[in-house]
Amino acid sequence: MSLPDFLVIGVPKAATTALHSALARHPRLRMSAVKEPKFFLTDGPPPTRGGPGDAETYREHVWRRADYEALFDGAPPGALRGESTPFYLYDLAAQRRIHALIPRARLIVVLRDPVERAHSNWTHLWSAGLEPIDDVVRACAEEGRRVAAGWAPFWHYVGLGRYGAQLRHLYTLFPREQVLVFRYRDLVDRPEVALDRICAFLGVEQGFVGEVPRENVTVHPPEGRRHRVLSQLVRLGDRVVGQSLTTPLERMLQRKGRAREPLTWAQRQELLSYFAADIALLQDVTEEDFSDWLRPRERSGGLVGARPTGQRQARNGRPKGE
Repeated sequence: MSLPDFLVIGVPKAATTALHSALARHPRLRMSAVKEPKFFLTDGPPPTRGGPGDAETYREHVWRRADYEALFDGAPPGALRGESTPFYLYDLAAQRRIHALIPRARLIVVLRDPVERAHSNWTHLWSAGLEPIDDVVRACAEEGRRVAAGWAPFWHYVGLGRYGAQLRHLYTLFPREQVLVFRYRDLVDRPEVALDRICAFLGVEQGFVGEVPRENVTVHPPEGRRHRVLSQLVRLGDRVVGQSLTTPLERMLQRKGRAREPLTWAQRQELLSYFAADIALLQDVTEEDFSDWLRPRERSGGLVGARPTGQRQARNGRPKGE
């Protein structure tokens, strides 16, 4: 049986793509051939409809068990197998499926300031031409309607960031010693320390990986008529022919993209109203201090800088071409 020994289960837009690549460099770790298989998100075939881009994403799901286990073929003797699907923390049914199939799995959770995470998430979809609303605050206000209409979790800018409730449920299934929770900024600012902490948690040698590659870096294309026209073509083409048309359009959209712009304090305050109660819950659940998330940010926006030359943005979290 080739099921994973550990999972990176959260959260989207918190460097999980880069973390997956970093861990794959360790000789004792075998990361799945597909970074984000989403196996535990369904009990069978995924949905076929949703918001812009969702149908293509659903087609990428690795939902058959034989296909999922095949992702770990070729693992060296004694290597630990792992995969990274950052929606597992958010999806409480996925948490239960993981527990039912691999109850002894070790789980890794990367938490990011929920306002920053939502803004990066919105920018990701905006820069891909899929998000029709040009303001993150207004887009978050639409979330209830989008969820009711069956849009995929990557559109749940607010819901994905309510970590307190998600972790509270997780701890009813898994003992705390099987769960490692740390902050996104640890990966950005102190990657060697963060990676050694993960290796210690997994029980493999430390010091083999000390760098988190810059992958899936979000860019912020300038607004204007060009963006509006190309975005409309992306959303139309997505419904008709999928990525064969939209991929070159997305490249055009992001060609002059700059690093994500910081939110104003007024925007941040509006978005914090969605998260304040859950941040208090998160502190109770973890017994850690997250009160800095309730204040203005000294550092905001695109913390990792401009996207490396030649890199493409992942679509709904899964790198293209894999």
